Amino acid sequence: MQLEVKNISGKKAGDIELDDAVFGAEVHEHLLWETVKWQLAKRRAGTAATKLRGFVIGGHAKPFKQKGTGRARQGSTKSAQHVGGGVIFGPRPRSYDYPLPKKARKKALRAALSLRVKENKLIVLDSFPVEGGKTRSVTAALESLGVTQPSTKVLIVDSQENGELVRGVRNLRSSKWLAPEGLNVYDVLNHEALVITSAMAKQVEDALRP
Repeated sequence: MQLEVKNISGKKAGDIELDDAVFGAEVHEHLLWETVKWQLAKRRAGTAATKLRGFVIGGHAKPFKQKGTGRARQGSTKSAQHVGGGVIFGPRPRSYDYPLPKKARKKALRAALSLRVKENKLIVLDSFPVEGGKTRSVTAALESLGVTQPSTKVLIVDSQENGELVRGVRNLRSSKWLAPEGLNVYDVLNHEALVITSAMAKQVEDALRP
């Protein structure tokens, strides 16, 4: 597969040959859904908690005598039927993570990248220099590439060594920077356009090649 490479002015700077197995793969919608669900499950804090009756302070004494009051017998105010008592079968801290095979995750990421290529929403740059790490420089470059800010959410992939770009993207509400090692299905699908430098595209290709 041959894609056009642009510079930050939006002009053609050459072409790049990418593997069809990575950027032209079949798009499996169910696998994309399954991977996004897995990613969001991993992000859940799992800190919701209610007190079981064993965690309620006090309530050791019998609230009233067993017989003669006409009321139902009670042994402790820790019981769930009392105000301030314990909660039965309430949520406890837990992990929502579950395993998803590595092959499935890589296949889903290939499908997400291929979807962006088919939609013509993947832009390959020769490089992404940002003078002084200014946000307005990043915004101007994206507008030159046909991506308007802040109406379009853009995912920018480049090396962490490009610190000026990292600084420049930080203040953009609708855009996000990622290193190629952190590229994932959720962020690709959650942003309308994907901007990646040619060197990083090759790195991603090597990592995802079947």
